[in-house]
Amino acid sequence: MCGRFTQSQSGESVAQAFQLKAVPNLQPRYNIAPTQPVSAILATPDSPEPRYQLLRWGLIPSWAKDSSIGSRLINARSETVAEKPSFRAAFKRRRCLIVADGFYEWKSDPNSKAKQPYYFRLKEHAPFAFAGLWEQWTDPQSGSELDTCTILTTAANAVLEPVHDRMPVILEPDQYAAWLDPDFYDPKDLQTMLDPYRAEGMESYPVSKAVNSPRNDAAECLEPVEV
Repeated sequence: MCGRFTQSQSGESVAQAFQLKAVPNLQPRYNIAPTQPVSAILATPDSPEPRYQLLRWGLIPSWAKDSSIGSRLINARSETVAEKPSFRAAFKRRRCLIVADGFYEWKSDPNSKAKQPYYFRLKEHAPFAFAGLWEQWTDPQSGSELDTCTILTTAANAVLEPVHDRMPVILEPDQYAAWLDPDFYDPKDLQTMLDPYRAEGMESYPVSKAVNSPRNDAAECLEPVEV
């Protein structure tokens, strides 16, 4: 799964990585948690040029009666995303890129009730994209609209396996265009993008338990610790 991640890159770095015409105004985020706003790249039929947009993390399907379901839909399993009622419509036409530069996962300790957090990132420390889905939900009471998203997950690669059996789907740059294209839908081709990221391109290390609280959103969350 993916329950916390980081996006500490500059707006210029993100614009370059995702070939955006406009440079987004970004503040470093070191402990992004569910229901918070996240940086995303979208493309729609009426606006096919990839653009930056903030989405709330936790997908609310268009048919939902209230927003509470969003906190339970922060992740979507890639193996079943095409069939699940909560995700299948978005998988067809509303795929997005979730901008990140690392994420956290927790390892169980048989000698302690406390889990040890680990940080995972690309070896080049560059921004990257989680495979995401997005939806626009209209509140039936107020009529207000809310744009939300979820992050797809897959089986863990060799870097993740010692800590957790799942990991977020990290896309390669040459997959961005097809993933974003709302007019493209070939389930078999899309599924080939959802394999675990190549282990040789990633690294990890244990970090402070300060990351356990979403109130802590500072660079100290990334500091290595000894275990």
